[in-house]
Amino acid sequence: MTKKEIAKNFLKLAAKGHPHEAFRLYVGKNFKHHNAHFKGDAETLMLAMEESARTNPNKVFKIHHILRDGDLVAVHSHLKQTPSDIGFAVVHILKFESEKIVELWDLGQPIPKNNINENGMF
Repeated sequence: MTKKEIAKNFLKLAAKGHPHEAFRLYVGKNFKHHNAHFKGDAETLMLAMEESARTNPNKVFKIHHILRDGDLVAVHSHLKQTPSDIGFAVVHILKFESEKIVELWDLGQPIPKNNINENGMF
């Protein structure tokens, strides 16, 4: 499995409410993340992902682009907490050691109701 496939599978599993499986399959030891709203360890992020899935069981996560540069994979996606939600444009950057994710950054931008840009967010 390629790093791009691992990143895709990890994020899709987490979004669908299976973060424990996603972490078990794809995350390496000494994992850390950089989301400013949570402690930087795997357990805290996994529990937050689980709570998000419980709170938003109909979450929609659509990947638009996946790019790889060496041990880094960037995933550009559209995340909606509910099917009717406008949602966020999100970029996840995942760092790999061998075939395991060891570091994660995530950046999000709300999609405005009145988007001036004729090209859209995706």
